Amino acid sequence: MRRKRCRHEWDEPCTCALGHMYRFVEPVILMLLKKKGQSYGYDLSNELDRHAITDGLIERAALYRTLRALECNGNVISHWQTPSLGRARRVYRLTPAGEKHLQNWVGVLGFLAQSMERFAAEARLVLATGPMPARRAIPPRVRPTATAE
Repeated sequence: MRRKRCRHEWDEPCTCALGHMYRFVEPVILMLLKKKGQSYGYDLSNELDRHAITDGLIERAALYRTLRALECNGNVISHWQTPSLGRARRVYRLTPAGEKHLQNWVGVLGFLAQSMERFAAEARLVLATGPMPARRAIPPRVRPTATAE
């Protein structure tokens, strides 16, 4: 299933078109494929936890589900490789669309990192100083309506 484009018109990067951010498996896979040129699932799974963005363990099933979704969306392509010894394996490679998708993830994660840092800084301040006085609510700007003449 193809993902829909962002329905928002924000200046900041938007996560809605990037899919499920559960444990950030997708950007790590994209980065590893860009770094390696091509790889297969088992090889990627050995490096996934080392590059994981969260401290949660990444299940191998999540890796393969994500690879299938990335292929379905045109971000990776794959082919079967049959070595002379051992079992056949599916080898994945990043497409130009996948590289653009990785660039989008970098923007989203950078924005998210800045937002989280602002939140953490404010939370540290609140913890150190206690409650802060409430800010006065500012009414939303209202557009002037056209008057009938």
